Amino acid sequence: MKYQNQIIKVLTGLLVFGVSFAGCSKDSREKIVIKGSTTVLPITQKAAEAYRKIHKTRFSIEGSGSGNGIRAIIDGSCDIGNSSREMKEKEIKKAEKKGANVKEIVVAYDMIVPIVHPSNSIKSISSNQLKAIYDGSISNWKEIGGKDEKIVVISRDTSSGTYEVWHKLIMRKTDVRKDALLQASNGAIVSVVANNKNAISYVGFGYLSKKISPLKVNGIVATLENGKSGKFPISRKLFMYINTKKISKQAKDFIKFLTGKEGQKLVKKAGFIPLYK
Repeated sequence: MKYQNQIIKVLTGLLVFGVSFAGCSKDSREKIVIKGSTTVLPITQKAAEAYRKIHKTRFSIEGSGSGNGIRAIIDGSCDIGNSSREMKEKEIKKAEKKGANVKEIVVAYDMIVPIVHPSNSIKSISSNQLKAIYDGSISNWKEIGGKDEKIVVISRDTSSGTYEVWHKLIMRKTDVRKDALLQASNGAIVSVVANNKNAISYVGFGYLSKKISPLKVNGIVATLENGKSGKFPISRKLFMYINTKKISKQAKDFIKFLTGKEGQKLVKKAGFIPLYK
């Protein structure tokens, strides 16, 4: 019996040691949780990749729309809420009600660029024509000098910050036609337009590629210079939102890195407009 008790004690000790050892093997690095805008997503990913190389930090990054990013920073389910639009008055009031001290940080500039299939002969469009296409007043490409083909209208969903800016600057707060096909991200928009010769849509400047054809708006080309100066008609700021009452030092340091000299180089590499030269 004496020996049995000794064996039990030894086995129990080994079990406790095993649990402690497993705990030591757990990744102890701090994690920064970022949610929100798919437009700000490429900037965030590039910056996080560079930041990880010099700091012991893990990231959880999710692109689910600006509205979701702002909602997450208000309810405390993320450290940084990405947004391609400013907070609405009702969101500010909700944050105050929940006791969150939400701060807005501009991290880059962007343009929303109308796009079509590369085979489309239309290369320039006016803001009035864009509104008419999206409200249904114009429904055929021949009405603006293109082929006799029905226009397939693609739009972002209403939780998107890109949609909010488009709704304000192009639609002047009127409704998009009911038969418009809604997509949840810039990437999805690019894929749909690249595979439909009659489609039209809009994406953040950083998503332009050879798969699609960008349109001039009111005769102005979407370039870094025209976006930074505000000459391009559909220009905007890109934001990260934080709750100053809960933000970790790691999250603060990451934003400091992104808005600094090296981080802003990555903004440009991601295809967006840096805060300064």
